[in-house]
Amino acid sequence: MFNAAEMSEIPLTSSVSKGCFVFKSASKKRKRHVGVGDDENGSDRFRICQKLWETVQTNTEVIQDQLNKKVLDSLAEFIKKHGLGCSSDNWRQRARETPTAALMLGVNVPDHAMTFRSLCNLLQDSVTPFVVSVHAKECAAVKLLIQKVLEQLMGRGVSVDEEQEDDTALLQRTQCTISALCQWYKTVTKSLPVVVIFKDFEAFNSQVLQDFILICSRYTQELPFIFIFGIATSPSAIQHRLPHSVSSLLCIEVFHSLSCTQHLASVFDKLILNSQFPFKLSSRVIQVLVGIFLYHDFSVQNFVKGLQFSMLEHFKSQPLSMLCCQKQEALLSAKTLSKKNVERIRHLPSFMRYVETQEPQEQVQLLTNDEHVKEVCQQLLKNLHKYHKNYYPILQCLHSLTSSLPKFPLGKHIRELHVSCIEKNLWETEEYDSALQLLRILAKDELVAALRKCAEILKSTKILQNVLQQLEDFIGRLEALEGVSSEDSSGNGIISGKMEYQRTDLFQLQKTLLEKESRRTKRMNPFEVLRSQVIEFIDSLVREYLTPAELQPLNEVCYYNSSGVLRQRLNVTPRTSIQAALSHPFYYLQNESLKTDAGTISSAAPDLCIVYKLHLECGRLINLYDWLEAFLTVMSAAEDQDTNSEECGKYDSLKHARFIQAVSEMEFLGFIKSTKQKTDHVARLTWGGC
Repeated sequence: MFNAAEMSEIPLTSSVSKGCFVFKSASKKRKRHVGVGDDENGSDRFRICQKLWETVQTNTEVIQDQLNKKVLDSLAEFIKKHGLGCSSDNWRQRARETPTAALMLGVNVPDHAMTFRSLCNLLQDSVTPFVVSVHAKECAAVKLLIQKVLEQLMGRGVSVDEEQEDDTALLQRTQCTISALCQWYKTVTKSLPVVVIFKDFEAFNSQVLQDFILICSRYTQELPFIFIFGIATSPSAIQHRLPHSVSSLLCIEVFHSLSCTQHLASVFDKLILNSQFPFKLSSRVIQVLVGIFLYHDFSVQNFVKGLQFSMLEHFKSQPLSMLCCQKQEALLSAKTLSKKNVERIRHLPSFMRYVETQEPQEQVQLLTNDEHVKEVCQQLLKNLHKYHKNYYPILQCLHSLTSSLPKFPLGKHIRELHVSCIEKNLWETEEYDSALQLLRILAKDELVAALRKCAEILKSTKILQNVLQQLEDFIGRLEALEGVSSEDSSGNGIISGKMEYQRTDLFQLQKTLLEKESRRTKRMNPFEVLRSQVIEFIDSLVREYLTPAELQPLNEVCYYNSSGVLRQRLNVTPRTSIQAALSHPFYYLQNESLKTDAGTISSAAPDLCIVYKLHLECGRLINLYDWLEAFLTVMSAAEDQDTNSEECGKYDSLKHARFIQAVSEMEFLGFIKSTKQKTDHVARLTWGGC
């Protein structure tokens, strides 16, 4: 029954006949702000994400230190060798010669900062406290370069006011000389070298470098300088930047760091191909991150930042990501799932596929009984963790078997094989069939060596002991075969018979020979039989353990697959982003007042957006006065002025200044430029794509 208040809210209708009318409720839609803190398990997801973030940071630094240890130790030994006898007269190989280390770091410039930080810490701890690192952007002139060196060595700043002579804490600009540094060095010297690191050698002005090296060469007896050049390209950059008269004053030794691709492979093995790291990436997300790495900057640090951004997006957008943690913690969380989260699990595509494979009674339980869903969820999480533990060792074994095959049918790097495995059934691809065909023609020693590598991988992981036992059994049986090769039985087993030779034509002879060839059978020798068994065993492991990740129930909990969002955030084009921001400021600012229809200009938009939209309506040349009038008209609408009144269109100094600033920003962004054709006009530079 309806009460009076409810009856009053129901709209009336006029109808001749009786009928049943349906009225939609006039409930107001609440604004829903998507955020981690709004969800009931937001704090748990944030805690897990923060813990994984710290794990990524720690592992990245450890990998960086391990990979750079060899080259950094070599640099330290180089500096010790040239700095031990610096107090004697023979501490230079030749007079006025400065020891110089050319450190080849590669083109991955964003990764250089961490390397130089580790180098400075190592040198200051074990070699000398006098270590200086300089950037090209801070040293536009040789005076500024010497000033930076003195500031870092003497621990004092440089006074801007030349008249502050009584301030002893600051150096005057006139005191920033190598002579002043020599006087200071004599007071604190411990016969230790002074190391100057040029972080971006190619970016320095060549004249600044030449002058600084020439000046330092005059003080080699008083100051034991040692230079380190951080080079991104090749050692020939030194010859291009320095003439022979200057480079002859340097005793140069080249040091090479590991390539960025090797660094990426180590990060990939430690963070992504690791069963202990619960967060996973889908095949398309990996392709986006690796594509940015290979085709943009070769920066491992940016790759790690992309991984961290994927983590943030996953834990923000997936409410069930609270189960993306270590096994025991995930099982405890599964026991205490709320009713809302149980419903979310039921709506997961992988769980729905799992329900369809069950018996009818089990399906009813999974769709109606929440407690039963929690129990099944715990078992599925156990299976998911077991899948990852078995997946990665078998993946490494398959990579070790196929990485040395001709033309690399399954990829040269393990990341390529991993993408193929989690994307589709690997055994259904032509590349996999080609790899098996090549494995079937391996020689005995090659096959035994490959199987030994697989056994070592399984021994290090300490799982899949039954597989390890079978591999060792195959290795033992192969080694027991002595003096047997595939050619020994090439002539055996041929069914031969008496062939009656008679005069015939060429076609008949060819037909007869083909018939004889088709009846010929070849008996396999023991090695070929055993090799065939090994390949079949490897094929069975691939089909059992390297199934696609999307087939695993609850894979959405751990796997992040929004490659479109990742590409949109990380792989953007500057011009398109700028034009989108200026044309549709709501897209970035998310302010409701900035929503406009196509072809209209919001008066609440920033001045730059208004000026940009107005300039789209102009031709090649833009009249500044007309542009200002249109801008003032939009401003008047923002102040609710009548467009027909005399006050509309008039401007004060503040509006004029805002317009000038917006036009200057447009010129800085490259949309317009001044022109000599007309003094009160500017030229438009961009067209289309708006």
